[in-house]
Amino acid sequence: MTAAPKLDHPTLPLVKERFAETKFLATEFRGQTTLVVPAEKLHDVARFLRDDARCEYNFLSDVTGVDYLDYPAPQPGRFAVVWNLVSHKFDQRLRLKVFLNPSMDTTGIDADPALMVDSVTDLWPGAEWPEREVFDMFGIRFRNHPDLRRILMWKDYPAHPLRKDYPLRGRGEREHYQKLARDSA
Repeated sequence: MTAAPKLDHPTLPLVKERFAETKFLATEFRGQTTLVVPAEKLHDVARFLRDDARCEYNFLSDVTGVDYLDYPAPQPGRFAVVWNLVSHKFDQRLRLKVFLNPSMDTTGIDADPALMVDSVTDLWPGAEWPEREVFDMFGIRFRNHPDLRRILMWKDYPAHPLRKDYPLRGRGEREHYQKLARDSA
């Protein structure tokens, strides 16, 4: 039996010190460290990571979503939102991850209040479009986002196509959308 890898990312003790009352989960895979944050603490942790002089995560490289439906290993939630952070000053990378569990059927377009997390656009303005993409594709809403609307699918698209319970062939959207002639566009 081999020992679990020791997490020696220099930011983890700083977060633990600052948020002593909060339970975190940290993992490492292929040299990349992920800090799993409770949804209600996300914005505070993100602000700390950006503003603390010992961290200075000044660049948000990406925001993405994950659907763990039918994933072989159990996860704390069906959906996850992942923020990839970079500290240029310290040449460090860190992933923040928040797990969310839906409170209603996910096959429709209805807004699920359980699939909501704080936006980080006030900390990293470049989060605006990636958060919109996660909203569009997964149906996860971002509280206090300045312009949360679809970015890849058309406004009335009846689903969130990267959810794993969305049918691979769609639900007839391609057959029923209005076709535009080249000269009418």
